[in-house]
Amino acid sequence: MRLVLASTSRYRRELLGRLRLPFDVARPEADETPRPGEAPAALAARLAEAKAAAVAALEPGAWVLGSDQVAELDGTPLGKPGGREAAIAQLAAMSGRTVAFHTGVCLLRAGAAPMAAADTTRVRFRELARDEIERYVDAEQPFDCAGSFKSEGLGIALFEAIETTDPSALVGLPLIATAALLRRAGFALP
Repeated sequence: MRLVLASTSRYRRELLGRLRLPFDVARPEADETPRPGEAPAALAARLAEAKAAAVAALEPGAWVLGSDQVAELDGTPLGKPGGREAAIAQLAAMSGRTVAFHTGVCLLRAGAAPMAAADTTRVRFRELARDEIERYVDAEQPFDCAGSFKSEGLGIALFEAIETTDPSALVGLPLIATAALLRRAGFALP
């Protein structure tokens, strides 16, 4: 059975590699624009399926894994900052607050019903001073990360607590749920 990761994210690639299954990578072409009134958790789930479906249409017979993550602060989605000032502003807004990270994952094959799972991880940020935020942003440059941090790196120093059922979800791919989906599809995992 062939597995394709519908993502060019190096974080998701590294996480999926932990399961020691061979897989290919394909760039999904999916519109990531939120729909009016769409909740962040629903957006993450919809985009995970859209990414998987886009690649599955081009990869007949392959199982395709799509995933997406949306950070939410007070009901508002937070995207990837893209640059230094936006990252500083995001982290300043999250200082002393709890942010929910919704991660959707979808496994499908063309012609088959999609299998999906979701994870919500809550991150409680400690009170952050402007100079701490700037030092962090300059050190890790987390411009391609929803929420402007890398929890697997120095970003962990920004938190008071992480509430989760799957520690890999915060990095971008909930491996517990992913492994369950892969087993359901017939992949051999421990």
